[in-house]
Amino acid sequence: MKSRADLMALLASLGAETTTVEHPAVFRVGEGEEIKAAIAGAHTKNLFLKDAKGQLWLISAADRTAIDLKRLHHVIGSARLSFGSAELMEETLGVTPGSVTAFALVNDQAGHRVRFVLDQVLAQAGRVNFHPLTNTATTGIGQADFRKFLAAVGVTPLVVDFSAMAVVG
Repeated sequence: MKSRADLMALLASLGAETTTVEHPAVFRVGEGEEIKAAIAGAHTKNLFLKDAKGQLWLISAADRTAIDLKRLHHVIGSARLSFGSAELMEETLGVTPGSVTAFALVNDQAGHRVRFVLDQVLAQAGRVNFHPLTNTATTGIGQADFRKFLAAVGVTPLVVDFSAMAVVG
């Protein structure tokens, strides 16, 4: 599994401009509001899900986005969704609960077991913020550089407008 240092080295090799802020551990949305207030860009919540057929999903949405898990499977074309276990998350993404992040896709390159769903709000944001594989820091990255990262790890996001519960594009 790739470490935070490996992730940062990959981002640097891509020429991505990032800013990382160290902070106390943040485990869930709603915590660390004072930390977020001091960091420019869109903030995120990330959900690790498994559908009834065993497909794994990573959802990255703006931190205040409402996600209706009971309806989402119709939108993304999955079977019914539930939260994936901590063990499965660590096995596939190399992170623990509270540290789930789009950057963890760096650890899913070999098997591409996880499908990535990106909130349209984040897809349109100029700058997005994610944990760099640990919940004791937040790394900001511009949209173009975030797209370079996704391309480098072989991921094409499924972009969803959560307000309309529809796939975009």
